[in-house]
Amino acid sequence: MTKIALLQMTSGTDPQANAASICEAANRAASLGAAMLFTPEMAGLLDQKRSRASENIVREGQSQLVKDVARAADEAGIWVSLGLPVENARGGWANRTILFDTAGKIAARYDKIHMFDMALDGGESWQESRAYDPGKEAVSCPDTPLGRLGLTICYDIRFPALFEELGRHACDAIATPAAFTVPTGRAHWHLLQRARAVEASAFVIAAAQVGEHEDGRRTYGHSLVIDPWGEVLLDMGGEEAGLGFCEIDLGRIAEVRGQLPSLANRRDIPKSPVQ
Repeated sequence: MTKIALLQMTSGTDPQANAASICEAANRAASLGAAMLFTPEMAGLLDQKRSRASENIVREGQSQLVKDVARAADEAGIWVSLGLPVENARGGWANRTILFDTAGKIAARYDKIHMFDMALDGGESWQESRAYDPGKEAVSCPDTPLGRLGLTICYDIRFPALFEELGRHACDAIATPAAFTVPTGRAHWHLLQRARAVEASAFVIAAAQVGEHEDGRRTYGHSLVIDPWGEVLLDMGGEEAGLGFCEIDLGRIAEVRGQLPSLANRRDIPKSPVQ
């Protein structure tokens, strides 16, 4: 069994305060036997006010938050999945996950591909593409404590093609950190997470933002761990931030794939003309 930790957060507009929470969680998780810590989307900074956020969104190599979390991973001897906004090589912004190993080295990084552009009937509206550049490729990291780990972020969960590509990578687990809205969370959060786990025959680990944030938004919470059969192993609820733990039986992956070999049975569908 492999023990992992999920940090459900109510991240704010101060990267230093967020970093302190993440580093404290890394130390506590490691002390309680966790091999990996997963944080939500935008764990390092959640701020929809662009003029204020721009003061704190910097290149990865210039980020004090990145340095602090890397040091915490090294000192605690724990893998950490960190979500944060960064300035990309083109001078724009990227919604990024950085995966640190037990030495605090970056093992993988992934930029969110699908931008959250939506308008709900209740008046809630988001246009992520106005601030962030989309990523361009699927990313997975071999040799983590969970085997090969696929990386996605939040709205990516609605696009099965990305998860199909991670299936081609033969991922054992897929991280889906998120800052889901409350209306979409109530309607679709558990449904989508369980569906992706079943489709990939893999564990899905979804660390989430929760509650009322400094920038005025409200997020759904319910950080989850789902097994390859679609069973919910951990649900942290939608009320409070905190640290949750889950024991992962990696033998479950081969067991499920042996019973339902959907990845092996998959066939490419030829493109056909639309009538």
